[in-house]
This record gives sequence, C-alpha cells and structure tokens, in this order.
Amino acid sequence: MDLSDPTQAAVPARTVLASADIDRALTRIAHEILEANKGGTDLVLMGIPRRGYPLALRLAAKIAAADPTVDAGAITGQLDVTMFRDDLAHQPTRSPYPTELPACGIDGKVVVLVDDVLYSGRTIRAALDALVDLGRPRAVRLAVLVDRGHRELPIRADHVGKNLPTAAVEKVRVRLVETDVPAADEVVIEGSV
Repeated sequence: MDLSDPTQAAVPARTVLASADIDRALTRIAHEILEANKGGTDLVLMGIPRRGYPLALRLAAKIAAADPTVDAGAITGQLDVTMFRDDLAHQPTRSPYPTELPACGIDGKVVVLVDDVLYSGRTIRAALDALVDLGRPRAVRLAVLVDRGHRELPIRADHVGKNLPTAAVEKVRVRLVETDVPAADEVVIEGSV
C-alpha cells in the first residue's frame, strides 16, 4: 500500500494487545526470568527509556510478588542508550534520559535488559555497549514486550511477551499509562494492509 496515494484508504490501527493482555504477558515474563535465573538472587532489571523502564518496574514488582526475597526497587535501573546509537546522524536529536544503576550495581549480576519492541536489534546493540561502560555483568538477557522481527543484527530476545510478524511498512506502537497521552496500556499496529 502506498501511504502517499490519496486514492487508497487509510487502514485503521489494529489493537493487538490490550491492558489485560500486557499484564498477562508481563506476569509470564516475570516467572520465566525467575525460572531461568533459579530465583531472584543477583538479578538486575535495566529498562531502556522510554517505555522499557516502566516495563522493567512492572516486571520487578511481579518478580518481588513471586519471590519475597527480592526488593523490586533495589533491582531496577534505567539504561539510556542515546549516545551509543549508530544512527545519531540520521535521527532527530532527542535529550538523553538519565542512566540510573540499582544500588547493588551490575558487576557479577544477571542483567535483564527490558525494552518495549525488538525490531532491527540496533537499540539492544547500543544497550550492550552502554552496559559495558558501567560494569561487568555475569550474564545479560533480553526481555521485550513485542518482537516484530526484521532483525538487522544477530540479536534475539530471551523472554518475549508476544511475537508479531509485521510488514516493514507497519508501525508497532506501545502505549503505557506511565509514558503516553492519552494514558492507556495497549499495543497497536498502524499502517496494516
């Protein structure tokens, strides 16, 4: 579909995950993380702004609810990757978010990078570069709410809320109450044919 052709009608956005679906996916991911890590010991969740950080906070709360030895606030941090991206010359400038390490640090920990959508893999490559500047984790895993395919780098998620095969012309939009106006929890696909 040629979106610039006025003779073709625009296709409405299609909701693929509603609030309850997102909550169920995060609950499943939290339990998968605990199982893979054999509990909450030495676990750190690093959310990638903008939507990965609130997802990391939600995952940490679910992990703490399942494992009472885990303090959700103590295992969660935010990892800004803006200055590590390889497309800065091609993207509009945006202000970096602060990187905030959990009090326990990341050295020797199992770090789970958390993001909303895995697409080309370039954001995660930048996150790995940023992480190396901060310390030396024992292991790094990746949790994403949506994996839409179209990888440009050999990166895969360890924990996925939903696999969404998409066309390259489609846009996957994650909206969260913490970051978006109007406030809503949903995942929609725009530009579907």
